[in-house]
Amino acid sequence: MTRFIHLTDLHVSHPDANDPKDMGTSRAALKRVVGAINAMDPQPEFVVASGDLTNMGDVASYGLVRDLLAPLKAPVVLSIGNHDLRAGFREVFSGDKGDAPYFHDVVHGNLHVITLDTKVPEKVAGSICDAQFAFLSEALERHANLPKLIVMHHPPRVDDTGLPWGTIDLAATERLATALKGQNIAGILSGHIHINQVHYWNGIPICINSGLNYTVDLLERQDLRLLEGTTMTICEHRASGLSVSFVPLSPAQADLGTIDRARLLAFT
Repeated sequence: MTRFIHLTDLHVSHPDANDPKDMGTSRAALKRVVGAINAMDPQPEFVVASGDLTNMGDVASYGLVRDLLAPLKAPVVLSIGNHDLRAGFREVFSGDKGDAPYFHDVVHGNLHVITLDTKVPEKVAGSICDAQFAFLSEALERHANLPKLIVMHHPPRVDDTGLPWGTIDLAATERLATALKGQNIAGILSGHIHINQVHYWNGIPICINSGLNYTVDLLERQDLRLLEGTTMTICEHRASGLSVSFVPLSPAQADLGTIDRARLLAFT
């Protein structure tokens, strides 16, 4: 089994970034979740942060994200979201210049993690460029014995009637479905929509959590009502497939009591 953590939509802003939407809550949420992950026993194999690492894409905010993530005991896999700016991200995390899409792959545990960059400059919606589809084709041939975990900020479009800004575009969705057909895909990790949600898309689970900034009122069907609430996901991949558990981080929940382990093991 490979256990890992999925974080998304950190939306961190440095106090000096002059972000009009900054209330300091994202910094506090990230610091808290790093402590919670470090306290886990056993430790996860790795941690994924699937985009919108910052709210404004400035270098100072990426530096703060780097510093807040630095205490993590587990290695971190990062991806780019629509709020991110590639030049600022690359300066801090890659040590290079330019604003080319950021995509890569790595093996952690028994999973081959393939990270795509779905950002479209000046747009809320996402897509996947030709260069990344070429990279994906090659990456899927590597580590043939390992299941593939795809990380992409915008999820594929599973509902043609849904709001188009909430996903990658339909053409990229169809092209991705073709590229992944017949492959051993453990799952897709996404964010962007600030909702705890799992889709089953062409036989592949798409796992989304609400992130570390806010969540969305699912009972409001007309407007987009934002609510207090942050979440991380504990993911476990076994030979039988992917399991996900949503862990609410805020608002704080009342403690109703504890059933000790000895009693738990005695239940039949």
